Amino acid sequence: MSEKTILKLQLPTDPIWVKNVVESNIEELLIDHAYCEQKAATNAITLIVQNPNLSDLVRQMVALAQEEMDHFNRVHEIILARGYILGRERKDDYVNELRKFIIIGGGREAQLIDRLLFSAMIEARSCERFKVLSENINDAGLSAFYHELMISEATHYTTFINLAKKHADNIDVDKRWKEFLAYEAQVIQNYGKQETIHG
Repeated sequence: MSEKTILKLQLPTDPIWVKNVVESNIEELLIDHAYCEQKAATNAITLIVQNPNLSDLVRQMVALAQEEMDHFNRVHEIILARGYILGRERKDDYVNELRKFIIIGGGREAQLIDRLLFSAMIEARSCERFKVLSENINDAGLSAFYHELMISEATHYTTFINLAKKHADNIDVDKRWKEFLAYEAQVIQNYGKQETIHG
């Protein structure tokens, strides 16, 4: 899978991130990953609460939230199997920076489309990071696990993009997505230095 053709990400993650950063602290990566899955489930639930009238969105977000919590559970089991404990939630500076790009105000449609594209962006970068992890981590079990999750995240990314296109009446989703990609390319330049999924 090419990030350029499928995910359209403009700046790929350097595999050195896995060798120089992640492998020295697998515990931190796994704990951060668990919380990423939990936050993804929470985001899906928030979209349901904010858009209860969009039945197709509600159904898809229910399924997504359940899948994300299943992923959370699986990561948590890996954490326990390795003798670690979950610990406190990690701050996700990447996501917080990305959130600044969401339109505040501008009507319900603009807010919904931006929230969906923001969600798609996080899924796209997570998918790309899982791919890099699966191909470069010196741990057969985690390599297989991250390969499986990479496929799942790509599906989630597509779900959010498709929902945005379906519910956009007056917004050019492709144009706005390109703006998100350009902004994300600037943000991600400052990352790839920590043992976290987006770090």
